[in-house]
Amino acid sequence: MATFISVPLKKSSEVDLVKPLSKFVTATYPTGEDQGEYLRAVEELNKLRKNALGRPLDKHESSLEILLRYYDQLCAVEPKFPFSENQLCLTFTWKDAFDKGSLFGGSVKLALASLGYEKTCVLFNAAALASQIAADQNLDNDEGLKAAAKYYQLASGAFGHIKDTVLSALSREPTMDISPETVGTLSIIMLAQAQEVFFLKATSDKMKDAVIAKLANQAADFYGDAFKQCQYKDNLPKYFYFQEVLPVLAAKHCIMQANAELHQSALAKQKKRFGEEIARLQHAAELVKTVASRYDEYVSVKDLTDKINRALTAAKKDNDFIYHDRVPEVKDLEHIGKAALVKATTITPPLSQKFTDLFEKMVPMAVQQSMSIYNQRKADTVNRLLGTMREATNLCNGVLASLNLPAALEDLSGDSIPQSIAEKSRSIVQQGGLQSIEQLIKDLPELLTRNREILDESLKMLDDEETTDNELRTKFNQRWNRTPSADLYKPLRAEGANFRNILDKAVQADQVVKDRYNTHCDMIALLCKPENELNAAIPSANPIKTLQGSEVVNVLRSQLAQLDAMKKERETLEGEIKAVTFDMSVVFLTALAQDGAINEEQLSVSQIDQLYGAYNQRVQASLSTQEALLGQVQTSHQEFSSLKQSNTEANQREEVLKKLASAHDSYVEISSNLREGTKFYNDLTEILLKFQNKCSDIVFARKTERDELLKYVLRFPQQLGHISTDVSAFFLYTLQPQPPQQAQQQPPARPQPPERPPPPSFTPQAASTPPTNTPLTGPPTSNPPPVAPPSQAQGPPYPTYQGYPGCVFIKSGREGGGV
Repeated sequence: MATFISVPLKKSSEVDLVKPLSKFVTATYPTGEDQGEYLRAVEELNKLRKNALGRPLDKHESSLEILLRYYDQLCAVEPKFPFSENQLCLTFTWKDAFDKGSLFGGSVKLALASLGYEKTCVLFNAAALASQIAADQNLDNDEGLKAAAKYYQLASGAFGHIKDTVLSALSREPTMDISPETVGTLSIIMLAQAQEVFFLKATSDKMKDAVIAKLANQAADFYGDAFKQCQYKDNLPKYFYFQEVLPVLAAKHCIMQANAELHQSALAKQKKRFGEEIARLQHAAELVKTVASRYDEYVSVKDLTDKINRALTAAKKDNDFIYHDRVPEVKDLEHIGKAALVKATTITPPLSQKFTDLFEKMVPMAVQQSMSIYNQRKADTVNRLLGTMREATNLCNGVLASLNLPAALEDLSGDSIPQSIAEKSRSIVQQGGLQSIEQLIKDLPELLTRNREILDESLKMLDDEETTDNELRTKFNQRWNRTPSADLYKPLRAEGANFRNILDKAVQADQVVKDRYNTHCDMIALLCKPENELNAAIPSANPIKTLQGSEVVNVLRSQLAQLDAMKKERETLEGEIKAVTFDMSVVFLTALAQDGAINEEQLSVSQIDQLYGAYNQRVQASLSTQEALLGQVQTSHQEFSSLKQSNTEANQREEVLKKLASAHDSYVEISSNLREGTKFYNDLTEILLKFQNKCSDIVFARKTERDELLKYVLRFPQQLGHISTDVSAFFLYTLQPQPPQQAQQQPPARPQPPERPPPPSFTPQAASTPPTNTPLTGPPTSNPPPVAPPSQAQGPPYPTYQGYPGCVFIKSGREGGGV
């Protein structure tokens, strides 16, 4: 009767993925089709987790497919969200698969804010379920044998993958069920069982005895390795699961070795080595006799024993009466070869055959971060180009205003409002005049105050939680051993300090704008008056109509027209620069796929140079043109001024016209600055609200953790010293009290097994052989193991309490090879 070992599944607590992931999506991606698609994907991911972990799973391939699809989705989503304890904090809680707890201690849980931990536990469950599906196969047909071999190899690969990655995925000590030594042992056990299935397949197909012997000997070797792993790992024997598994592994090692000897004896008979045939059959008989005497409770070898004994009886009879061949010692026999036909499945996502990434359109966080920096570089480049042109235009307007141009050319009559001044006056009135600017100035302090309040409230949440954490740390000393809030909040405090610095600079900029407004307020008010009042406020001067139509006036007007054309060209150029677009995410994704990393600076600088290099040249050419034209205008204006009749009235009039032109330019710039300031404060409000949400989320997580930890510290005041716990890792212990009337009752004792001899002493034909004289860690002292006779070595422990409900031994009806 073939006995196969399966592994129990871990159990997980429910986790709400929708709220935190949806909050990240809405905060990161603008409202639109992509955001809606990502929000629906979040809902599907939450449903997928519930289907994979929130209900009992049948031992069927469809259930395994659900687990693998959830694992694949976790692998796909990991680089696309900033999962960490101070960004997107999701705490996953899992129970130890093997530790069922005790009456007073409760079962062990580990809660960890790590997606790597979730992936590890899900993969453990996939491996465990694969072992259960394999053990449940009907080994009487080829389909069952193939399926069993496939799933055992998958389980072996999954456990092996956990062994290699669990420490780096968790960055701290895991629970024992997913520790490297535990999953490493389970990986070997699964591989041994896969090899045994191949042996059964070869037996069923009546392959050559030489091949079957090698397959069996390799299986014996794997089982011997697994037995040693269980026996010599310090913590494994403490699990009742492994106390039950140990004797099965020892029995399987003997059974596979006995099968190897049986089939090798048939090969010896074919080669007419009758003495070797008898020696091998005698050794096989000793091995199955040992199994029957020690491990009959776990495996039955009756059929295999009968088969070996019949073959041994016939061989002895023939040799005694016919061949008289010398029977050699077992130690002198040639070693049986080995043939490993199994290999642990490589874990390379996607493992599911039906996997489709729910977040296929979402780019990885590395690309998102690179895109953010690239967009900032691009914005800086655009702002630099636009700022350069605007500063040059303001300089040009200032020079012309200081020369009273073009008003001086339009004011040749000396007693009417120049056309340019009249147009400037109408422009200011249309834009709202003084009332518009004063309203914008009035709104700025309110916007500033709102932003300061949001920032202060956010930092106060951190301060209050940190103060509470420090008080509890002082009270409980080393037992309050979670990450200090002061360390965890450093990135948030640095971000808050940056926001405060931005606000302080904004206040200074606001004051500069207000001072400029106060300087030009009177002239702006004059420009807002009706035309007759504005004309009356401008001093009159003697007419200089003789200059009308002169060459110098025509030259000046031509030069001013060129300057106007240059300004319009700049407006067009500014629109072109703003309209430049390029999907840089494709470049970053390609680099990430090819190199595994993104050199953002090199790629961004190169692309920005390609996009804006030509525009930069056009901006510089425009600056050169302005410089040349302004030089020509100043020269022509000097000639124009020398021809004008100079008197006090004319000078006063020209001075007022200069101030009016300058006031108009200042009005336009002040209005633009105030509107930009209003937009800045409104945009900053949204950013600060996101910052406030981040602070609120992490403070809530810390408070939840604090309450759980405080509850445990008060309940178990002496038992927390060795436990590592913080916002990303803490052990929870759940008490399971018994009803009062049963408090004094002892659980029914399991019948004591008879004294058993020690594990067999393996021959050199098995490469990996556990020693027979090393005592193992026994069960609790209240239930001591049976004591073997003094002449025998100490065997594996045999507990006397109730059997472990999670350890499932599936017994198939097949008796392949007599097992």
